[in-house]
Amino acid sequence: MNTSDASAAPDSQDPNDADSQDPNDAEEQEPSASDLVGAAIGSAARRAGLDPEKDAPAGQIVWQVIGGWRGVAESVLPVLAFIITFTATQNLLLALALSVGAAAVFTLIRLLTKSPPVAALSGLVAAVVAAGLPLFTGRAEDQFVIGFITNIAYGSAFLISAFVRWPLIGVLVGFLVGEGLEWRSDRRKRRTFFWLTVAWAVLFFARLTVQLPFYFAGDVATLGTVKIIMGIPFFATLLAGTWILSRRLYPRESRLDQASAS
Repeated sequence: MNTSDASAAPDSQDPNDADSQDPNDAEEQEPSASDLVGAAIGSAARRAGLDPEKDAPAGQIVWQVIGGWRGVAESVLPVLAFIITFTATQNLLLALALSVGAAAVFTLIRLLTKSPPVAALSGLVAAVVAAGLPLFTGRAEDQFVIGFITNIAYGSAFLISAFVRWPLIGVLVGFLVGEGLEWRSDRRKRRTFFWLTVAWAVLFFARLTVQLPFYFAGDVATLGTVKIIMGIPFFATLLAGTWILSRRLYPRESRLDQASAS
């Protein structure tokens, strides 16, 4: 009797032990929504060139994010083609066709160089959408309306996030360096991310403030020129400042520890 009882005991306990432990183990291994979001943000940022584990100069990082000379050309040439053509000929259809055509050429180059399809097609889709409104209204200055809407959306998102104490720059940087949302318990980081987020909001609203008077005046040449000037140069400058200040909050040893932990 004793032998059978003793041999039965382990058999009766093992299933119970497995039942009690397996769910907990599964829960510990299953990634949370925050982990998934953080991994997605970090992966996208690294593909764009923002890698906190590399000690490259800020200028090199920004140049890589912009896409180098090709990125500059993709941003500037479609707008420049539209401005020059419309100013010289007053032919709206021709100006729009050349602008969209330039975007299509860059899209083809990206596809031929094995760029991700979404990245390759995004510029062309944006150019086509921007051209749709002036084709409908017959007003050349409406080519820039989509840009106004984009600036309003981004500016509002950054500004609101700052004043509800969830600055977007902090969220993005926190996930990028593997810290998640722990930066919210650090007063210095909260303050830095708040002002950086406000600075980005100011950039977007400054574009609107400067460009809208030319839009309402119908001054297409000046409006397009100001758009180019306040595009990549302003973006690159603020991105470099954001990168430098954010890295100062995370010494290299700390970044490596967080990356290995994540």
